[in-house]
Amino acid sequence: MKRTLGGSRRKKIKTSGFRARLKTKAGRNVLKRRRKKGRKRLGVR
Repeated sequence: MKRTLGGSRRKKIKTSGFRARLKTKAGRNVLKRRRKKGRKRLGVR
């Protein structure tokens, strides 16, 4: 039986990858917050 939700790896990287975050001011703020919090991974790989 198929699961309900599927996810495309490419879509994930395009929207929430590290490089995608760097492109917008809001995204850079996200990275800043995650650094401050001490996240091991800042973006999706």
